Amino acid sequence: MIKVLIHGCNGKMGQEVQKQLDNYEDFILVAGFDQINNGNFTFPVYTDFTKISEIPDVIIDFSVPFASLKMLEYATEKHIPVVIATTGFTKEDDIKILEFSKNIPIFKSANMSFDINLMSKILTQVAKELPDSDIEIVETHHNRKIDSPSGTAILLANSINNALDNTLQYDFDRMQKKEKRSKKEIGFSSIRGGNIVGEHSVMFFSEHETFEITHKAYSRSIFADGSIKAAKFIVDKQNGLFSMNDLIQ
Repeated sequence: MIKVLIHGCNGKMGQEVQKQLDNYEDFILVAGFDQINNGNFTFPVYTDFTKISEIPDVIIDFSVPFASLKMLEYATEKHIPVVIATTGFTKEDDIKILEFSKNIPIFKSANMSFDINLMSKILTQVAKELPDSDIEIVETHHNRKIDSPSGTAILLANSINNALDNTLQYDFDRMQKKEKRSKKEIGFSSIRGGNIVGEHSVMFFSEHETFEITHKAYSRSIFADGSIKAAKFIVDKQNGLFSMNDLIQ
């Protein structure tokens, strides 16, 4: 049995992971961690890493960046593999995560959906075929999401940019600009409202036509399920930083 600790167990995704774990006979949920223990759990929940008595085989992290980094200190001390499904990290945060991965195995993805990562792969080919297009990314999420643009939008943009030798710049806010659109940019638009799980559209505009790829998530279960599969993948790996591409391959 693979023993799991959910970091961010109070959140919607943490709760979804709890539900999905019931579908896996080779996993057992031994503990949770969050800022507050509201007492509504059937497993021990901690608010202090020094108090954790159970030693999990893997940690699944759906939290916020600063909490993830604190959790990685605990995971490194105990040498526990980690699945990071949190988004909103800065470049400095990513450098720290890379450093942590020298001491523990870390699986990190901005989106745990298989289809999104398939979309990412497809976009690398489309970008090469339509290199002169104006590229825009529109993403829509529920009104509680705190990072903007989404980590998935950045993931998709990076796939395009890498395919084009990293020649594009990212434009997150045109409000202050008084100039025409550059051919060397990817524009981002973020919409927040209601209870939308997640929608991402990437559009390639040419002079006379538009090519668009869209992914819509209707349930958080796809992300929870993906994180559990990532946990199974990472639990016996050597130190290093892994992604959804490693799991797909």
